[in-house]
Amino acid sequence: MLIPEFDFDPRTRVLFGAGMLSRLSQEVIGYGGTRVLLVSDKGLKEVGHESRAVKILSDAGLHVEVFDDVHPNPTTLDIELGTAFAKDQQIDFIVGLGGGSSMDCAKGINFLLTNGGRMQDYHGVGKATKPMLPMIAIPTTSGTGSEAQSYAVIADPDTHMKMACGDKKAAARLAILDPELTVTMPKAVTAVTGIDAISHALESFVTTKRGPVSSLFGRQAWQLLNNSFIQVLTDPHDIDARGAMLLGAHLAGSAIENSMLGATHSLANPLSAHFGLTHGVVIGILLPHVIRFNAEVPDVRKLYGILAADVGLCKESDPSAGQHLAKRVQDCVRTAELPTALIDCDVDEMLIPVLAQEAAKQWTAQFNPRPVDPISLEKLYRCAFHNNNNNN
Repeated sequence: MLIPEFDFDPRTRVLFGAGMLSRLSQEVIGYGGTRVLLVSDKGLKEVGHESRAVKILSDAGLHVEVFDDVHPNPTTLDIELGTAFAKDQQIDFIVGLGGGSSMDCAKGINFLLTNGGRMQDYHGVGKATKPMLPMIAIPTTSGTGSEAQSYAVIADPDTHMKMACGDKKAAARLAILDPELTVTMPKAVTAVTGIDAISHALESFVTTKRGPVSSLFGRQAWQLLNNSFIQVLTDPHDIDARGAMLLGAHLAGSAIENSMLGATHSLANPLSAHFGLTHGVVIGILLPHVIRFNAEVPDVRKLYGILAADVGLCKESDPSAGQHLAKRVQDCVRTAELPTALIDCDVDEMLIPVLAQEAAKQWTAQFNPRPVDPISLEKLYRCAFHNNNNNN
């Protein structure tokens, strides 16, 4: 078996298990932190996770400042506000507590606190020239896998288009995966974040940038997520299932870090920007169509066969593996009571040509295993508009 070349550079240690939040203070102290910026959001304040983290840190004698004015899909304005808040606090450590928005905001603040300038200056990869503060990431949703990534995904406040700002120095030193923190998610949040995590596992497994490590992570993530997604919707207090979702989302995030994503995310971003749609909602609508589109490529069909066989959908050699996989995703979306067509989301069909042009310019489009352009992306949008499966 020929193993392709790869460069695996893990930066983030992982602590997994129920109750692991209690380890927060000793880990901060172990990394040399004394004055902590806790980045969170109002929702976590309401359910008590923020105050728990503050108490754990304060009881250990650590100075804590809290910035929890983080909005969903944070923009450069969130980063600037958080940086201004932290600037005079002599912060030497950052903790990002929450979903992808809080963790990405924490990374963004780290960029500006340590390297100055504007968030736009770091659009791309490796543009931070100075050391960055150590950070611990604590996800409270099972979705983005941001705690496993060196990228902060930040939106433009005017266009709402997202930009990926990546630097190895921005990666969290430690990710604390405590499934108890995810039990408080409302069912709707569990659904959309779970679908997003599933898309990360499935897309990262087939990208042109995939390798042995990302494939290992993506495949294991898919198995964990597939086996637990429906369970957490029906029994939200099942800690074992919550743990499987949390670890699955983390492994899928690790896969992204090593292989990137594909056309599903390229198509999703313009929809969120123009219509304010929840990311996981549009991902759930688009992903089955992209799977069917990609499955027309024989090599990709074989990869989908591996994933489909892993969860008992069909034999690995089944030529319809892509169809089985797409149907499984769509069944998950329906079970989660999420929409399956763009027409149900008040998307303006007349804007599809513009959306397709914008989708073609998204960074992830270049990694899709089947080449895409505005014409093919427009066709995918139109299939997703009415949930029409004929998108070849």
